[in-house]
Amino acid sequence: MKLIVQDLVKSFGTKQVLKGASYTFAKEGIYGLLGRNGAGKTTLFNCLSAEYPPDSGSVTLSRNVEDPRPLGQGDVGYVLSTPVVPEFLTGREFVKFFLEITGDPGRTGRTADDWLALVGIEKDDRDRLMRGYSHGMKNKVQMLCFLIGRPPVILLDEPLTSFDVVAALEMKNLLREMKDEHILIFSTHILQLATDLCDDIVVLNHGLLEEVDPALIHTPEFEQRIVDILRDGGEGQHEE
Repeated sequence: MKLIVQDLVKSFGTKQVLKGASYTFAKEGIYGLLGRNGAGKTTLFNCLSAEYPPDSGSVTLSRNVEDPRPLGQGDVGYVLSTPVVPEFLTGREFVKFFLEITGDPGRTGRTADDWLALVGIEKDDRDRLMRGYSHGMKNKVQMLCFLIGRPPVILLDEPLTSFDVVAALEMKNLLREMKDEHILIFSTHILQLATDLCDDIVVLNHGLLEEVDPALIHTPEFEQRIVDILRDGGEGQHEE
């Protein structure tokens, strides 16, 4: 499977955020997206998820060489940094409903309680209305939607910042389990997390995408290479 980003351009008024960004996510795996504040990471994710269209360029998904096609509905899951959940439902009600519409029990055998426990939602909280959940708890439930639905491409914006140590470790293990069947792309400012979890690192800088040599990821030179790329990467920009 390949996700092919070709010459994406996106502007907001006179501000051009993406300037012909191209990159081929050439196989299933975990990709880290690094960039300075204001580099356009959220804009890129919004274009990939069809939250809004690019001004020009294309994004195609290819499950085999003969079948490249534009990304369609259901191909991309986007875990937003600001979670959106149906607050009139309890955590358990929502996950049970989502399991029913996706048919997940036939795939993994996990129950609603299994999934909620996976992301650290305590038993006492599972039957509370989600309007009373904290930001971090809502973020966990939002992430469950895409872990259960398993679209081929999953975008994660700072995915582990609201998780405690145990839940974060469990989530990293689950992402590793998923990586052989999905293209997982997450933005992070934490270099240690990127080196620990990612198969490949991509940097968004000056509106363009650049791959970091995978051979550097687990070497002492990795951090300096990132700094060299981003040193003049647009400090003070405002990201749309």
